[in-house]
Amino acid sequence: MLRFDNLTLGYDRHPAVHHLNLDIPAGQLLAIVGPNGAGKSTLLKGIMGKLKPLQGQLQLNVAREQIAYLPQQSRIDRQFPISVTELVGMGLWRELGSFGRLTKGHRHRIEHALEAVGMQGFAARPIASLSGGQLQRTLFARLYLQNAQLILLDEPFNAIDSRTCQDLLQLLQHWHQQGRTILAVLHDNEQVRHHFPHSLLLARQLVAYGQTADVITPENWQRARHQIESFDEHAPVCHQSEKDIA
Repeated sequence: MLRFDNLTLGYDRHPAVHHLNLDIPAGQLLAIVGPNGAGKSTLLKGIMGKLKPLQGQLQLNVAREQIAYLPQQSRIDRQFPISVTELVGMGLWRELGSFGRLTKGHRHRIEHALEAVGMQGFAARPIASLSGGQLQRTLFARLYLQNAQLILLDEPFNAIDSRTCQDLLQLLQHWHQQGRTILAVLHDNEQVRHHFPHSLLLARQLVAYGQTADVITPENWQRARHQIESFDEHAPVCHQSEKDIA
């Protein structure tokens, strides 16, 4: 599904992810973990095409139209005057375009998506009236309508209630069983151990990738913390030689 070939991503020519070489097969349920500032969200932005590589390549074996992205909830403007139906309906943008109107069939699909995330009866509510958990369920309903093959989630369970968290984890398991590829940035290692069979540990560079039990170990976390602490924010862009790649 994804191939990173000496991939370096960053901002203002300063890298946040260094020389990443990795293949992620289709159908994985993968947690992206690491200390603060490890480049986890940056990697998702690179996959989305929001950041161009400073070096290397990122290869996608799926059309970008088949990628669904859920940003951190803090990036959602909850005061924007739209209803739950309108927010969820954004998941149909490929069908509707910028100025399309919701038909009766579209509204039926939106109702079905809301039922799938436990938000039936909330269709007419303004998003400003929702709790954090209710908003996250609504955003997952939007993902539901997108029906994408590659799903990218940035801290999807941060600051939401445990019931909502469990319900949404079950939905991820369902999508995983359908063969979709899911990458989620997470901070709760116990949650990762229980629900995500594969993990990628980042600390600006690749620390470990594979079965979660082999990745999330005290030794790997110590190595990750050391890499973050020793990183120079003001260092110039580094260039990897053929000897380093070999």
